[in-house]
Amino acid sequence: MNKLENIQAIAFDLDGTLVDSVPGLALATQNMLAELNLPTISNEQVKNFVGNGINIMLERVFKAIEVDPSTELFAKAKELFNQHYDKVIDAETKLFPNVKETLKVLYDNDYPLALVTNKPAQFLPALLTSLGIKEYFSLVLGGGDVIKLKPHPAPLYQVMATFGLFSDQLLFVGDSKNDITAAQNANCPTVALSYGYNYGISIATSNPDFLVDDFKDILTLLPQPKADAKK
Repeated sequence: MNKLENIQAIAFDLDGTLVDSVPGLALATQNMLAELNLPTISNEQVKNFVGNGINIMLERVFKAIEVDPSTELFAKAKELFNQHYDKVIDAETKLFPNVKETLKVLYDNDYPLALVTNKPAQFLPALLTSLGIKEYFSLVLGGGDVIKLKPHPAPLYQVMATFGLFSDQLLFVGDSKNDITAAQNANCPTVALSYGYNYGISIATSNPDFLVDDFKDILTLLPQPKADAKK
């Protein structure tokens, strides 16, 4: 039996899984640094800083430019980053190929879908609307919505509790070590995308249950329509 025949719902990471968010994150960061008269960083550097929430990303930025920020400077940098990101997030964030079409197929085949991201929750409603995928998600959890961020399993426990599922009934799809570790800690099966952001390391090293190169390949792993629950 296919390991995924028991799946009753699917949760997805956002950055690096559903969307290429690096251009917007990099532009907001570069604009923030310019406003503070600090050295700049490249898009490629930002790509390797993504995944643990804004605070950790900014800590990595300051380390990269060799600045040890005061509490006041860090707070100002975060405020400016949020202001700049709010201006560019819609225009500079794009869906990866086949994401929207695949989400629609899963939605149409009765899979409840959740979004589990470390991105601050304040940015999510408008972004998902602008990308045209908001309607597919019955649960959206961002930074600030959960007690702990990935790689802690708390967000996935929250999804399971909301949907009324056992751990082997929830599939988590992500692109980074944080995603796979969170799912493994929650005892959920995993699908990893090879094209995402994982600090410059192959996601295969995190030992996901399945590794795919194209988002639509998820459809080959799941029954359509969704199978009846075995429990």
